[in-house]
This record gives sequence, structure tokens and C-alpha cells, in this order.
Amino acid sequence: MNNMQKETVFIVDDDAAVCDSIQELVESVGLQAEGYASAPAFLDAFQPSRPGCLVLDVRMAEMSGLALQQKLNELEVNMPVIILTGHGDIPMAVQAMKAGAVDFIQKPYREQALLDSINAALALDAATRHSSNATDDLEQRLAALTEREQEVLNQILSGSTSKEIARMLAVSPRTVETHRHNLLRKLGIGTVKELMRSLSSQVRRRPGPRGNH
Repeated sequence: MNNMQKETVFIVDDDAAVCDSIQELVESVGLQAEGYASAPAFLDAFQPSRPGCLVLDVRMAEMSGLALQQKLNELEVNMPVIILTGHGDIPMAVQAMKAGAVDFIQKPYREQALLDSINAALALDAATRHSSNATDDLEQRLAALTEREQEVLNQILSGSTSKEIARMLAVSPRTVETHRHNLLRKLGIGTVKELMRSLSSQVRRRPGPRGNH
């Protein structure tokens, strides 16, 4: 695994001492970390394909944490965000949570609490990326079906039996069963029930607007 694939904790805080302290903490437990002094600096360097999580100060000079979070949402970047907040910034932290942040940590933070939150965020990012990859793979397999297999698949999904599909397509039930067998094999799925469950999960995983709770 190269550095572009290794999960990274991205830290964005315009307080250099805080940024450096968090980076040292993260690296002390064997995780990779990168620190940025501003939101624009992070955006300039960031590549959405890189796995990880974001530790983000809510109040910064050039661009606030909320503004950066909103920008990432607009770019449909689903990286988990942990908000760092001072005592007076609780309403802002709540707003960030509504926009999709997974946690907020008050300053001064407890090291173990921050590490626990980071580990949970990294696990969430890994699960989300795995789910997305599985969905992309299924979409590619669906696109590889022949036109007749697509027709049979659509009728299966509508609840039609093999005999009903055979009448509709003017073919024999045995031909329908052959198409059913072939399309399941191409999709890497064993049964029609499993097929229905996979396609249902695919629909649920499609991203929608974020932050409109």
C-alpha cells in the first residue's frame, strides 16, 4: 500500500501549536497525519480519493470550519469530519453536526477521547469506501449484461415468473431460465432473492443532499 492509499488524519487548525500537537499525538499511535494551517491550504492539497478523516477547527481566520465543511459537501466528499471547538463555539459545533460531522471535541481536548473519535471516523470512512466500491462494481456488472438479459432482469424485478416472462418475450421458459442463470452468474449473485437485496442496498447507498435534516 502506497501513501496515496494509506488512511490519513488531516488536521486543519490555524493555531500552529494545536495543529502540531494533534499531528504528534496521531503519529505517536502509528497513524499517518498531515497538518494544514488554513482551510484553503487544505483544499489546495486535498485529493478526494485519499482515505482518512478530517480533524477541523470550527473557528479559523481565512475560512471557517463550517465553510470548509460546506465546501466539501458541495464537492460530495464524504470524508468523516471531527470538529474541534472552544467553549463559546458550541452552537457552531451543533450546526456542523447537522451538516454531517461525526463528532465534536471541546478544547482543551483529552488525548484519548480525540484518538477514540479519530479511530471511529477512520473505521467509518473505510466502511463507506468499501460500500461505494461494491456499488460501483455491481453497476459495472449490470452494464455488461446483454439487452435480452436486461429485459429478463427487469421482469424478474417486477415479480414476473419465468412462464410470464417467456410469454412476454415470446421465448420458451427454458430460454428464460438460461438467461436468468447467465445474468446471475455475470452479477456474481447466487439467487434472485440475493439479487433483490443487492439492488435494494444499491439504491439506499446512492448519495443524496447532505445537511438538510
